[in-house]
Amino acid sequence: MFNLLSENWSTFLLGFWNTILCSVIALFFSLVIGSGFAILETVPSKFWRGVAKVYVEIFRNIPLLVVTMVFYLVLPTYTPLKLTGFQAGTIGLSIYSSAFIAETVRSGINSVGEGQMEGARSNGMTYWQAMRYVILPQAFKIVIPALGNQFINLIKNSSILAFVAGFDLMYQGDIVASNTFQTIPSYVLVGIFYLILTLPMSYYMQYLEKKTA
Repeated sequence: MFNLLSENWSTFLLGFWNTILCSVIALFFSLVIGSGFAILETVPSKFWRGVAKVYVEIFRNIPLLVVTMVFYLVLPTYTPLKLTGFQAGTIGLSIYSSAFIAETVRSGINSVGEGQMEGARSNGMTYWQAMRYVILPQAFKIVIPALGNQFINLIKNSSILAFVAGFDLMYQGDIVASNTFQTIPSYVLVGIFYLILTLPMSYYMQYLEKKTA
């Protein structure tokens, strides 16, 4: 296995880098989009609550592969938009993960006492100011463990890029396995690379949870 790694180091390293890049981009956009829809799910307006609910329910109940294929195959067929496998996979992963993050953040917002919003409004804050400065900081503190799980799942789900030639870690592992016929060692190495990404994230989220307790 060590010989396999040394002989294909550049291939694994390229996949490792693309997986990190995809995960970071998707994590940022899924957190922003998910938090936005979580807020919309709690606003007084029934219309915007409905819009957010439809978005969340659609993308929570459609497989990630289907979402990704829409951007990789369907949109280029019917629109001028042309996306690479990496771009399509990252967009699909961002949208798919944002639906789960939205529900996580919404549960955190709902767990903050109603008196917090009322107190902020009575002190002259607008609804959005109260949400930004009073409610969301408390909500994110509450849902740190759940968000950590979502982030780790996002990193693992980045393997979806392998289905659309996104040159991620899984895709590169497939290439090494097919070229060397060493299937088991190739995928063991892929698993180790994923552990290098997910274990520090897991321990950091545990540290963050204890620090903010």
